[in-house]
Amino acid sequence: MNIAIFLVILIGIISLVGTILIGGKGDKNYDTKTKSNLSRLSWIYIILGIGIIIAFAIYLK
Repeated sequence: MNIAIFLVILIGIISLVGTILIGGKGDKNYDTKTKSNLSRLSWIYIILGIGIIIAFAIYLK
């Protein structure tokens, strides 16, 4: 069980870093929108992370 939790957290972190690295690369016209796109993606990850933590806490009860 601990290994599964560790793997989920690790995959989430790798996905977040990969998204930020890929999101930073784009054409010149897209660069003006990159900040807002990265901001939206970051919020998605934050909300998803909070949801996962809440769901896991409910599951453990």
